[in-house]
Amino acid sequence: MIIGWCFICIFAVVINEVSLDVTLVGFTGSSVVLPCSSTEYDLELQDINVFWRYNGSETIYDLISGKDSVAGQNPRYKNRAQTFPDEYLRGNFSIKLINLTHADAGEFSCFIIHSSDSKQETVLLFINESTVQKGNDSTEPAETKSDQWNIFIICVCILVPVIIFLSTACFMILCRKRPSAPL
Repeated sequence: MIIGWCFICIFAVVINEVSLDVTLVGFTGSSVVLPCSSTEYDLELQDINVFWRYNGSETIYDLISGKDSVAGQNPRYKNRAQTFPDEYLRGNFSIKLINLTHADAGEFSCFIIHSSDSKQETVLLFINESTVQKGNDSTEPAETKSDQWNIFIICVCILVPVIIFLSTACFMILCRKRPSAPL
């Protein structure tokens, strides 16, 4: 039974790593980078359009023919969504959202439209209360009990099968080394 749960845990971790969609957790008042990139090489910025949308329709940020455009931007994201223009030629069209609120939780879609290819990436963003303790100057959120519990479960799911495997291997080696009793 334990082995079955361990394999389920490991399978869930592997599936999460292979998923095309990204799930992020942000904290109120902090910032988060929503990833979006193209694997195309030799990009010509004038041939690229990138559209960031929230929950399928609200405009977060647009890059039209390689130029930033906030003309249709939802006012909620004004001065809160930043891009990385120095990274455009490398195919990085990620955005950084600052001063997160609970209203930012949801699905963000990045559409990259290039003359030779199109791509969509989806980022699911969850927002938690900031866990930074008062009086602490750190801008990084402290680890929550749920984070600690998740780390513990993953460690157990990895360690239990390793211990079982090593125990079985040692047992088999010891059994082979025992001399057989003469008949």
